[in-house]
Amino acid sequence: MPGYLADALLESIKITLFVLLMMIAVDLINVWSKGKFALLLDSGGKWKQYFVSSAVGTVPGCMGAFANVSLYMHGMISFGALAGSMIATSGDEAFVMLVMFPKTALILFIVLFIIGVFSSKIIDATVIKFNIQTSTDCEVKQYHKDERGFEHYFIEHIWGHIIKHHLWKTFLWTFGALIFIEIGKDYLNFDQLTHQYALLVLIFAALIGLIPESGPSLIFVTMFTTGIIPFSILLTNSIVQDGHGLLPLLSYSVKDSVKIKLFNLAIGLTLGIILFAFGL
Repeated sequence: MPGYLADALLESIKITLFVLLMMIAVDLINVWSKGKFALLLDSGGKWKQYFVSSAVGTVPGCMGAFANVSLYMHGMISFGALAGSMIATSGDEAFVMLVMFPKTALILFIVLFIIGVFSSKIIDATVIKFNIQTSTDCEVKQYHKDERGFEHYFIEHIWGHIIKHHLWKTFLWTFGALIFIEIGKDYLNFDQLTHQYALLVLIFAALIGLIPESGPSLIFVTMFTTGIIPFSILLTNSIVQDGHGLLPLLSYSVKDSVKIKLFNLAIGLTLGIILFAFGL
C-alpha cells in the first residue's frame, strides 16, 4: 500500500473514532433533553427564537437541526429562525473540524452562531417585506417516546442511527478527501490552483454547500487543514451547508427548503467574498 494511502487510512480511522465518541456524547444530551429546550421559546419574542434556535443549530451533528425543523413544523419558530439555525449548523463536518482544528473550529462555530442570529432577523424582515409565502405548522413529531433502557439506546441510537447512518459515511468521505488532497498536491499543484482561482473555489464551496448531505463539504475542511484554502472559503461553505439537517423539511415543504438554501447561499457568498477581499 502506498505511503499516502496508509497515512490517510490511519488518519481516517483516528478521526472516525473521535467523531464516534463525540456523536455519542451529543446524542446522550439530546436524549436526556428530549427537546426540553423548546420550553425556552414559550415567551420572549422573535429575538429569543433567533438566539435559541441558532444556539441549538451550533451543536455538532444533525440533532439540533432536526429539532429546529420540528419546532418550525409546529409553528414554534419562524422561517427566519429556521434559516438562521441552518447557517449555524455544520452537520457531521463539525465533529471532524473539532478533531482536525479544535480552536479554529470553536471560533468558526461562534461566528456561525452570530451570523445565524442576525441573519434570522434579516430573513424574517425580507419575508415580510416581499410577502414571501412560507408553510404553516403541522403535526409531525421528531422525538421518540419512552426512551428507556441501554438496549434500546444502543440499538436505536448508537447502532441504528450513529453507526448505520453517519459513521461509515464520515469515514469514507474523510478517507476520500484525504486521498484527493494528497493526489492533488502531488499531481495537480493544488496550492497554485487554489491561489490563482481562489474566488472560483469560494463559489464552488458555496454550491457544494447546497447539497443536503453530510460528507461532500469535508473536502473543504481537509483543504483548510492543509492550508490550501483560506478561512473565508471554509466559512462560505459552512454558512451554506447544514449537513443533512434540512432533510426532514424536504419531506414537509420542498419550497421552504429551496428558499432557505437560496437565502443562505446569498448570505454565504456575500460574507465570504467580503472576508476574501480583506485577505482572510
